[in-house]
Amino acid sequence: MTAVIALIDQVAIGIYFLIAAGILFALRRYIIYGEEYRSSYFELERDLSRYRRTNAVTAIIFLVELIVIVAGVQAVVVPELLLDRQLEALVAGARPDDGDFRTPAPPPPAADLGINPVALPRSAGAASQIQATPVPTPTPVGTIIPAEPPIGCDNPGAQLLIPGNGMRVFQPIPVIGTVFADQFSYASIEINGPSTLGSFQVIDEQHIEVREQAEFGQFVPAPYETGEYEFRLMVFDITNVLKASCLVHIYISEPLPTLTPVR
Repeated sequence: MTAVIALIDQVAIGIYFLIAAGILFALRRYIIYGEEYRSSYFELERDLSRYRRTNAVTAIIFLVELIVIVAGVQAVVVPELLLDRQLEALVAGARPDDGDFRTPAPPPPAADLGINPVALPRSAGAASQIQATPVPTPTPVGTIIPAEPPIGCDNPGAQLLIPGNGMRVFQPIPVIGTVFADQFSYASIEINGPSTLGSFQVIDEQHIEVREQAEFGQFVPAPYETGEYEFRLMVFDITNVLKASCLVHIYISEPLPTLTPVR
C-alpha cells in the first residue's frame, strides 16, 4: 500500500493532466449533445441526446472527485507516512551508539610472532608432554580491507554506515545510513561487480526518508560471486533528478572458517 501511495505522489502531475483532458472531452460531449437535444424534433432522438448529455455530466463529476482524491493523498496521506517513518527512525536512533565503525586489523598468524613449540613436562615420562601449537587466526566479522576511496558520500542526504568502504561481506547484513532530499521521491540500492556483467543492478528501493542514521534495508551476498563490488545508494526527487549518491567498495567472500580447538 505504501508503494502505491508513493507512486501516486510521484506521478500526480501526469494524473492531473489526464483528468483535465477527460473533463474537456466530457464537456465537449455535453455541449454537442445539448445542441442535438435542442435541435431534435422527434421524442426518441431527444431522449437519446438527453441520456448522452447526462452521462457526460456524470463523467465530469467523477473526474472532479478523482482530482479531490489525488490531492488528498498528496496533502494528507503522504505527509502522515513520512512523519511515521521519521518517528520510527528517531526511535531506532535512540539505541546506544557503538561509536565509529572501526574494527582493528587481525593480528598476524602466530607463526609470524616467533612462537616455538615449548615442552611443558607434567611427569618424568617423555610421552606426557604438552606443546603450544600455533593456531590460525580467522578474520573477524566486519573486517575493513584497503580499498579505493568512497565517492559522493560527503552529502548528508546519501550516506552509508554499513556496509562501510572496504568491508568484507560474507553473510546477510543490514544497510544502515541516511536517505533524504528536498522533494524526496525514492532511493535505490545498487551493486556492480563480477556477477552483474559490468553494470549496476538494483537490489532494493526505499520510498521513505531516513534523516537520522538507521537501518533501511538488508543486503544478502549469497546470490553473488566472490570478488570486489561497487555498492551505491542513489537518491532522487519527485522529478526523477538525482539529488545525492554514495558509492563504497565491498568484498564478497566465502564464509570465514571458525576456530577449531587443537587437541
